[in-house]
Amino acid sequence: MNAAGIDVSSSKSTVAVLRPFGEVVKLPFDVRHSAEELASLAEQLKSIAGETRVVMEHTGRYYEGIAKVLHEAGIYVSAVNPLLIKEYGNNSLRKVKTDKADAMKIAKYALDNWSELRDYTPMDTIRYDLKTMNRQFQLAIKQKTAAANNLIALQEQSFPGIRKLFDSPVRSDGTQKWVDFTHDFWHTDCVRSGSLNAFTERYRKWCKRNRYQFSTEKAAEVYALAKSAVVLVQKTSVTKTLVQEAANQLTAISRSAETYRSEMNKLASQLPEYSVVMEMYGVGESLGPQLMAEIGDVRRFERKQSLVAFAGIDPAPSEWLYPEFCVNSALDVKQSKIFTRWHCNSRPPL
Repeated sequence: MNAAGIDVSSSKSTVAVLRPFGEVVKLPFDVRHSAEELASLAEQLKSIAGETRVVMEHTGRYYEGIAKVLHEAGIYVSAVNPLLIKEYGNNSLRKVKTDKADAMKIAKYALDNWSELRDYTPMDTIRYDLKTMNRQFQLAIKQKTAAANNLIALQEQSFPGIRKLFDSPVRSDGTQKWVDFTHDFWHTDCVRSGSLNAFTERYRKWCKRNRYQFSTEKAAEVYALAKSAVVLVQKTSVTKTLVQEAANQLTAISRSAETYRSEMNKLASQLPEYSVVMEMYGVGESLGPQLMAEIGDVRRFERKQSLVAFAGIDPAPSEWLYPEFCVNSALDVKQSKIFTRWHCNSRPPL
């Protein structure tokens, strides 16, 4: 058997090939990340007698191009956690840190862990993309919360209390009724300057134009609030700019969040455990892909207790003394057992 260790960099990688008992098949050499040189590397590895397995660290996105080319060439490729390589073979007082030494170290790791190497598949790329998109989704949600609080703070100065009259959910394009209403009716004078009938007709046309449900009672509530509200700012161009720009920012961020949510669900649906995750109690099209993104490949957990510990809900012995903890954890443990059904049925043999 031949173990090829690849130390990946941004524009080039260093490759070393070893056999058991320290036999060097190929001394460390550099390969640039071009289609021609990677294809040549694949041919060199395939020409070596015996089974060859390639191991590299999955650091950043640099390794994906090499892994894809070698995988498509029919070579066994395994991308491992860099921490495993770092902690491997630390039994020497002399610490050598070069690309050639790292390639040799990775090749030695491959030989010592030959039977435990996991084959790189396109599914790994889907999981990586899903996790990256989930991080962007979480960032968008934080920004959305900050933008919403900012708009509400401005709104309380020009049209206090109007936010509580609308409870429509966010639509797939990121728009929301209270935000759109605030953008167009940014001050109480925009509502109470005319009669109730005039505002009701204007509100009806606005709902029709923006595809919202119209209600005469709602129009009357808004008008009554505008008549009784005490505003802190005057109806000026400055106030209009502040409120409308804050509304535009919130809508833009909300649109990005909904786009991430939709794309995450599409990515997650390509993974084999999708149907199992979606059967879990309380899991919908938003939470399901997030769980799959953060947990990753569930087959890497050998027991259901490992998944519970990874989720951070595995209590210390002393914590079981509190009954309320047992009640709160019961559902989480049950869900982890359901989630591991796919793992138990599909874990490939070593």
